[in-house]
Amino acid sequence: MSAKLLEGAPIAEAVKAKVKEDLAALAKQGVQPKLVAVMLGANPGAVAYAKMQRRACEEVGIGFELMEMPEDTTQDGLEKAICKLNDDGSVSSVILQMPVPPQIDARAVQNIIAQRKDVDGVNPANMGLIVFGRPRLAPCTALSVMSLAKASGMDVYGKEVVVVGHSEIVGKPVALLLVDAYATRDECGKTDKMAGATVTTCHIGTSQRGDLASHTKRADMLVVAVGRAGLVNGDMIKAGAVVIDVGINRVEGKIVGDVDFETAKEVASQITPVPGGVGVVTTAMLLRNTVEAAQWQLEGA
Repeated sequence: MSAKLLEGAPIAEAVKAKVKEDLAALAKQGVQPKLVAVMLGANPGAVAYAKMQRRACEEVGIGFELMEMPEDTTQDGLEKAICKLNDDGSVSSVILQMPVPPQIDARAVQNIIAQRKDVDGVNPANMGLIVFGRPRLAPCTALSVMSLAKASGMDVYGKEVVVVGHSEIVGKPVALLLVDAYATRDECGKTDKMAGATVTTCHIGTSQRGDLASHTKRADMLVVAVGRAGLVNGDMIKAGAVVIDVGINRVEGKIVGDVDFETAKEVASQITPVPGGVGVVTTAMLLRNTVEAAQWQLEGA
């Protein structure tokens, strides 16, 4: 069998179309959403991501500002800058570009980004809303995974879903969203009762025990988000499974995922391409969250 490609572009376009509708409605209320990205130094990855963010915002009509700060900025200096953005009524969303220099505690900085401006969904209060089944601003990559899961057409209620990776921005929120039958929302922001899966989360400890495959081969849906090229191959995948590959790795000049695509596509029923899958939707979700943040702020306390 050769798996169907679960491509991100159609989902991303649907998200952006809805974002444009919401922006038009906000404009009638005199609101112009603006995203401020804070970047320390000139890390090539951060610079490239900032350029992508600017292009995406310009495409739909969201304001964008890149706040560039010296690489030797102190923790206190960065936190004061974030607090000023929190208090700035013209700024609807704030994101800290990663990676940051070694003197910066990124988690502490992300913790002080105002909950309703936290476009990256990393503030503890926003993470807490996911736990309680009431997500508002969730991590963009996790939202991307959920949209691709929905697009697969699989009813995951009660089914075995395995998430490989337990990061704060992908693995953990994805597991929480998948297990909660009422938590997820579709690309148009509507409540979407599509989850309620039986979720297993694997991590480095699972791999070190040598039994990762025993978990992945049970999965009706497999989400892999580790950052290790070829971690999962076709022999580790259940026949007919839906595979969502979050990994982005550069190998011999090529971008590849965490799943060995050539062997996996012969076993899976659907699989996301890398590039062209999760990443494309993640960018669109950043736009969606920027609009969501502006709408949330309009609601008041």
